[in-house]
Amino acid sequence: MIRKIRLFTPGPTPLLPAAQFAMAAADIHHRTPEFRALFTKVLAQLKDFVGTKSDVIVLSSSGTGAMEASVSNLTSPGDRVLVLSAGKFGERWTALAKAFGCAVDVVEAPYGETFSIDKVKEALKLETRAVFMQATETSTGARHCVPAVAKLLKDSNSEALLVVDAITGLGTSHFDMDGWGVDVMIGGSQKAVMIPPGLSYLAVSDRAWDRMEATYNPRYYFDLRKERKNAVKGESAYTPPVALIAALGAALDYIAAQAATPENPAGSLVEGRKKLVENAETIAAMTRAAVTALGFRLFAPECPSAAATAVYAPEGVDSGIICKELKGRFGATITNGQGEMQGKIFRFAHLGFFDSLDTIALVGALEHVVATKLNMPGFEWGKGLIAAQKVLAGRKPNQAAEQTCICGRTDACCSLQHPDYGAGTVKPVH
Repeated sequence: MIRKIRLFTPGPTPLLPAAQFAMAAADIHHRTPEFRALFTKVLAQLKDFVGTKSDVIVLSSSGTGAMEASVSNLTSPGDRVLVLSAGKFGERWTALAKAFGCAVDVVEAPYGETFSIDKVKEALKLETRAVFMQATETSTGARHCVPAVAKLLKDSNSEALLVVDAITGLGTSHFDMDGWGVDVMIGGSQKAVMIPPGLSYLAVSDRAWDRMEATYNPRYYFDLRKERKNAVKGESAYTPPVALIAALGAALDYIAAQAATPENPAGSLVEGRKKLVENAETIAAMTRAAVTALGFRLFAPECPSAAATAVYAPEGVDSGIICKELKGRFGATITNGQGEMQGKIFRFAHLGFFDSLDTIALVGALEHVVATKLNMPGFEWGKGLIAAQKVLAGRKPNQAAEQTCICGRTDACCSLQHPDYGAGTVKPVH
């Protein structure tokens, strides 16, 4: 039997064919008019993709490089910062801040949960210089409420900058960086923009640029001011991965084209971004319905993200067995838990170049694994598939944007309804 290899991982994600073609054709030097035109276009497109009027800087690094750059550029040794942590990537913020000599306060939530805004308020101090958080915690499949934290800082008249790791949040959640008052928003190439690892990007507010002039942590390669100065000329400070820049341009063109109209055949990146988010929300909802119907438990049931769904393995079963079976029998690569969650949970990704048919195929494969390996009580063929199909059939255009966030806003981050708490109501987690 032929096996088609499929990635269902939250990074790297499946590659967009148009981006692969663009990489193959990217035989240009980076100090030429041709590259400057390409790079200038991509930087402008990234503003629309992030949803900001602020400058966007591109770095030759994984997302962790952009996280480090935000710490090194915005803090000085001894600065007090606040980290909101509920997983492995929240813990990475803590490690980075300590590496640059910051005095770190931490608000923690158990893995699979989000933090209470009241605890954030208690931890915020007058001398807090920056708050670091994730939009979505990929290690747990949980989503955090960025606008609630931004509103707290604004209402408190805090001078703290809000820095958001949206590496898996961009393209899976609706954001309003400028409207909410986020100072730095971080993304990565191997996520929703469907190209290989190697690029990170940061949208940086005027307030954050001003802060950089008063901080003195060491920085050289990741000096954002240097990159900003060169970006004005259509260049990067150092040799960029030209092929990845070309791929990013092709991917952003593709996203814009998803919103093409007869009047505007090239589409709109703003509207295309919304469709990308709606797609992720839809297949995430399909996945949650399917695994629940099959008898699995969600790891982050009260604040699930649309970037990835984390699922408990059945009691007594190592989640690695489920990962191994899906890959060995069906060529479907999913991810195990990280750190203390390894062997306990498995994760399906929804960001980027996925669609509903990919999800239906994965649910069908999972049913085979359940039937032949897991011996779960009450199993019936098609239960998961029927649940996923019902979700797909019931979705409407723009539904993700219309739903109510867990913090009570209709224009915000989570777009989650909780039927366990009654029709039309949500569970307040803040």
